[in-house]
Amino acid sequence: MEDRYGSILMNIILLGYRGTGKSVISRLLSKQLKRRLFSLDSMIEEAVGIPIPEIVSLWGWARFREIESKIVERATEEARDSVIDCGGGVVLSNSNVKKLKQNGKAVLLTASFETLLSRLSRDRNNRPRLKEGLSWEDEHRKLLAEREDKYNAAADLVCDTTNKRPDETVYEIIEYFKKHSWVEV
Repeated sequence: MEDRYGSILMNIILLGYRGTGKSVISRLLSKQLKRRLFSLDSMIEEAVGIPIPEIVSLWGWARFREIESKIVERATEEARDSVIDCGGGVVLSNSNVKKLKQNGKAVLLTASFETLLSRLSRDRNNRPRLKEGLSWEDEHRKLLAEREDKYNAAADLVCDTTNKRPDETVYEIIEYFKKHSWVEV
């Protein structure tokens, strides 16, 4: 989609599992490109008025996913030439992915399993469990395996953040989008 001046209006959507660096990279990317940032998790917390762990504790994951879908709809209506930082489970709804990609391209952030566990262990108490009855490590291994195909199907670009600083990943994303004439910097 182009505006009347010929610049390309496209959202950059960041997808990936917990701990891949979506929040940090989206902030850096939006600052570098001087684009508005839509953090879906922050928008959910603002809309409901409580943190995500409390939403999940009170109403469960199914209700959280319903709220998330409404926020995806709102964000995609408002976002133009923006960066959208998605929660790790946004890909569980095909409708969410379809809406996000109508005016955007998706960057999938990945990291080795060991790196994810290391990063997640630092913030373990602020992240609600996704599956009960499994060890913490098995929970993440199972969920990653369940989501992998959905992540890859949605991705236009895959960036492994295992051994990269966030600014290196931002540079990789910008170079890729410039190469495809999807963004002007």
